Amino acid sequence: AVGQSGTILTSSDGGTTWTARTSGTTATLSEVTYGNSTFMAVGQSGTILTSSDGTTWTNRRDTSVTTEDLYGVTYANGTFVTVGDNIILSSSDGTTWTSRTSVSGDLFNTVNYGNGTFVAVGQSGTILTSSDGTTWTEQTSGTTNWLIGVTYGNHRFVVVGSAGIILTSSDLSTWNSMYSGTTDLRGVSYGDNTFVTVGGNGTIFTSHDGADWSSRTSGTSQHFNRVTRGNDTFVAVGL
Repeated sequence: AVGQSGTILTSSDGGTTWTARTSGTTATLSEVTYGNSTFMAVGQSGTILTSSDGTTWTNRRDTSVTTEDLYGVTYANGTFVTVGDNIILSSSDGTTWTSRTSVSGDLFNTVNYGNGTFVAVGQSGTILTSSDGTTWTEQTSGTTNWLIGVTYGNHRFVVVGSAGIILTSSDLSTWNSMYSGTTDLRGVSYGDNTFVTVGGNGTIFTSHDGADWSSRTSGTSQHFNRVTRGNDTFVAVGL
């Protein structure tokens, strides 16, 4: 788990007991991923941190590549991809990064991978796709809402964002939109034949098909920013 002022916490017992780790930075960290035997966290002012064990972290920030804020990161198909304020970067090793030219000047909130494709989403309804993390194509989302989360499951992509918007697509070119009738949705994940999306004021919705959604009781009015699934458990975190 990562956050403000360079905070990194790790847990080895299912998320019950957490230990603070020394990140070596005071930059706000936005997202963390794992791939190629490497943990990676990204954040403010182009900060990129890597670790082989989650305990000892190395700063990979390269001001010659970018000083823009980074908000999302993922790993797939032998490639790390991170996105942020008008920028997309890719790397095969997590150390050396290359800036990729996108077709949009918007801010990108997050990036994910599914069905052989990287998908980055962001401001003004922007959706970009790439098969290799290098060449990116803009898709028509049909909305100008701020898009914040993206996942893949059950043969479809699901994107969530501001004003409770939910977009679904099976081919990345045609998107169906609906509104959950709630506050902003900020994170979405898939596992065990279930989509889970979370947002402001403790909002949690679940769906098996991405079309019909059910509200769930979270027991809190705090804001959720992200949700993920691992070891047969969904975990949501936030403010």
